Parts: sequence; structure tokens; C-alpha cells
Amino acid sequence: MRGLSWAGLDLERPRIVGVLNVTPDSFYDGGRYIDTGRALEHATKLVVDGADLIEIGGESTRPGAQAVPLEEERRRVIPVVECIARALSVPIAVDTSQPEIMQAAHEAGARVINDVRGFGHPDALATVARLKVSICLMHMRGEPGTMQVQPVYDDVLGEVARYLIDHAEAAQAAGISRPDIAIDPGFGFGKTQLHNLALLRGLDHFSRLGYPLMVGLSRKSLIGALTGRPPGERLAGSLAAACLALESGARLIRTHDAAETRDVIRIWEAARGASPVAA
Repeated sequence: MRGLSWAGLDLERPRIVGVLNVTPDSFYDGGRYIDTGRALEHATKLVVDGADLIEIGGESTRPGAQAVPLEEERRRVIPVVECIARALSVPIAVDTSQPEIMQAAHEAGARVINDVRGFGHPDALATVARLKVSICLMHMRGEPGTMQVQPVYDDVLGEVARYLIDHAEAAQAAGISRPDIAIDPGFGFGKTQLHNLALLRGLDHFSRLGYPLMVGLSRKSLIGALTGRPPGERLAGSLAAACLALESGARLIRTHDAAETRDVIRIWEAARGASPVAA
């Protein structure tokens, strides 16, 4: 995507979004990094391994998860953002739906806000427009606690695309610059595995919408459904999915495994002549 940038990142080449969950109950790494020191240690490793951006989440959005009280989310997230912002130079994203957390995270050093609820809170878009941060709009049907209760679509590709287009236009109407908007079809968020597979097969539909495309399939249930493996054994499947996403035009790969994803990107780039090797 020549000339395209987002969050200060040149997207002519794919970028790695390293996942850092500071929650006790996330589906893969819940409880590992709730201590600020351990969170910084892991963020540093992600960057050394190739992450271009660190995404911090203080609320588990796995299927069936319950909402986290505002002050608890603040307690989990803000000290970690402050610590990482002081120690590392990469952009920091915070995954939140609460305008108060968006504001506090920005003051602590975050430059990107990712909202799995599509900035549906009445004050969310006005907040991020005022802060002049980059955002990622994700599609989710329902809430994490109920999103997997018989989700139904007539045309999952068309409906998810329409949602993202409408929300991106609403963001621009609220004062957010188009180059500051990325989109994410939301694998596993209010979709059956057949829906997820349809999205994977049709990812190029989203890359043609004109916004940077973020894809998060790392260790997710679709990988488990296709391989029969638990989250801790889904690395190979996750890397295969990342390669498919790259082929379909994704430029932001959200992952728990930065080093391995970096290798995938290097091979993918070399195969397309973008990354020369020594003779």
C-alpha cells in the first residue's frame, strides 16, 4: 500500500501489533502480565522480536466475558501504559470502550485506541477526535458476554463491510482524519466458525475498502476448530492464517508471537521481491 501510513507507521510493508493483555481471564495469556514489571518485560520482548506497536488490553473480550468496572480497568491499564511509554519508543495502543480510559491512556502515552465495540459509547468518537489519536474500528455483534449466542447473518461479508464503512464515515464526521482510521473484521466476535471462515476467504474484500486492514487471528478459536488444538498449540495455524491475511492485503497483523510472525512477513516479502537476500 504505497504511501499509506497509520499511527506513524509506514504501511508500505506489513506491521506487527504485539498483544499484551493485562487481564486475569483472557483466553490465551490471562494472568501472565497483570504485574507492571512483567508487563514491561513482555512488551520489551515483543519489540525485540519485531513488534511495531504494542496493544494493551485491560478487559477480556473472550466469548462469555463480563464487563470490567471502569476503575478496575483504569487500575490495570494506566500504570502499564505509563511504564511502557517511558521505556519503549514504539507506539502504544489501548483496547478500550470507555472514553475515560481513552483520555487517561492518552495522557499516559498511548497514541492509538482500539475499540471492539466500534466506538459505540455516546462520547467515544468525540473523545478520540479531541485527542487526535489513531483508531482501529472493529466489528462485533452484541457484547462479549452474549456475542456467541447464535449469531446470524444473511451475508456476513457484506454486513461486516457495511458496518465498518458506516462506522468509519461516522468517525470522520466526528472529526477523525481518514488516515487515522484502520479497520478490523473482528474474527471470533459474534460469528460462528463458518462466518469466521467466510471472512478469512474474503479478506481481500476488506482490504479494498481503502483503510488499513488489521487482522487478529492469533491463537483464536477458528484456528482451534480447524486444527483441533488448544490455544497453547495453535502457533503454526496462526502463522498460516497470518500469511493468508498478508496475501489478502492486511497490513497490520495482531499477534501474541512477534518473532515467528516477523519471520512469516520476511518470507512473504522476499517472495514478492520486496526483501532482497545476499547472493
